[in-house]
Amino acid sequence: MPMLQKVALALALMAPLACAAPTAAVATDYVVVIEKMKFGPAPDDLHVGDVIVWQNKDILRHTATARDKSFDVDLPPGAEAKTTVGQAGSFAFFCRFHPGMTGTLNVSQ
Repeated sequence: MPMLQKVALALALMAPLACAAPTAAVATDYVVVIEKMKFGPAPDDLHVGDVIVWQNKDILRHTATARDKSFDVDLPPGAEAKTTVGQAGSFAFFCRFHPGMTGTLNVSQ
């Protein structure tokens, strides 16, 4: 096969790859349940862009408040609220009304 035909064939085979769009990571929703004056376990596999769904199944009002003030969610009894993870790192959180309630979100890129 002449060199020009080889080059043309190689380009034709690579064209679909050049046009393919890069795949973006799909955000995942994770639920953290507040019950019996405790935060449920924090998700292990959090990434930037994921969503934390906070659910208060307690009879008392709670918050999910980051110590670095990056999020502060107020949750009356029976309420649900969402927080989108905006950056990688480790984020300690607590309830403003019940400071003994604590947890940590560990977020990867």
